[in-house]
Amino acid sequence: MRAPLLLLRFLLPMALAVAALPLAQAQNAPQLDLARVELSAGMHRIDAQVARTPGERQTGLMHRKTMPPQEGMLFVFDQPGVQCFWMKNTLLPLTAAFVADDGTVVNLADMQPETTDSHCSAKPVRYVLEMNQGWFKSRGIKAGFKLSGPMFASARR
Repeated sequence: MRAPLLLLRFLLPMALAVAALPLAQAQNAPQLDLARVELSAGMHRIDAQVARTPGERQTGLMHRKTMPPQEGMLFVFDQPGVQCFWMKNTLLPLTAAFVADDGTVVNLADMQPETTDSHCSAKPVRYVLEMNQGWFKSRGIKAGFKLSGPMFASARR
């Protein structure tokens, strides 16, 4: 009887540690399976993952090593507010476009990888679109530019 108890005493902690590995790996894995929405910036198409829940917004683009040029992430908040972002555990240089309900870019902020500097909207917004750094600049998109997408259409009516 003693041998099975000793075996259980040593195997149970190992089994629990192995079972926890996927959770630990998932915490450092990029979010790749979020819903997507197609946006446009003039003639430029954007394939954006949508981060709606607090957990999705908190993880954002963390742990991503690459992102195709036409892809980004749209952060959607329930109510407009001054939104502030930082780049902890984010490996890519990004630009955040803080976007009003009607799709107007309020301001842009270039953000450096793995920093904790705070980058905030100039006024209350409900949307923030993160793209690879330089994407907006290379297309001449500045504050005042209007993005198009299904969530912005209702605000224009």
